[in-house]
Amino acid sequence: MVADAAETRVINLAMTGASGAQYGLRLLQCLVSQECRVNVMVSKAARVVLATETEVHLPASTTGALKVLQEYTGARDGQLTVFGHEDWFAPPASGSGEKAPLVICPCSTGSLSALATGASNNLIERAGDVALKERRPLILVPREAPYSEVHLENMLKLTRMGAVIMPASPGFYHNPASVDDLVDFIVARLLDHLGLPQALVPRWGEGKQE
Repeated sequence: MVADAAETRVINLAMTGASGAQYGLRLLQCLVSQECRVNVMVSKAARVVLATETEVHLPASTTGALKVLQEYTGARDGQLTVFGHEDWFAPPASGSGEKAPLVICPCSTGSLSALATGASNNLIERAGDVALKERRPLILVPREAPYSEVHLENMLKLTRMGAVIMPASPGFYHNPASVDDLVDFIVARLLDHLGLPQALVPRWGEGKQE
């Protein structure tokens, strides 16, 4: 069922060049299934990671990338919008654009650094800067190991600015049986922080009471 336009949630989703492309793709699938409208931003490095870690090969053109993501997620026409890396007229690039949370999943440590220092050299960095200055929800999903002092300082700095740092570190207390279960653990937490329902992973304590 298509959600009423007045009730449609808008989510900004960016994917950068860290490992963990599966998390971003799975989150996009879940957002589409919940009838959210999603503004998608994919860096050049993220396209390389996607092609390396998954079977999703995104063309450089926004129209080509949109077609691939629509087919992958089953999104209806108009539900997804893919923006170029330097599309400064995209809504996420301005505080006067539509208010929407931003999730960067996965988030490279280079993107962490750019956000922590206020760099806005591309649309993803600018969208993060806008989210911070407008006090909008900003969720960052880094995937790196080990973290250097620079990485930790940037994460602390961004946390103090109001961002949520959610490392791609899945738990095991739900007894995962597959890689997909591990991915769903993180995506479920992301949906929680976006205020969206999720049935991917039982909540703590569910199923343990007689």
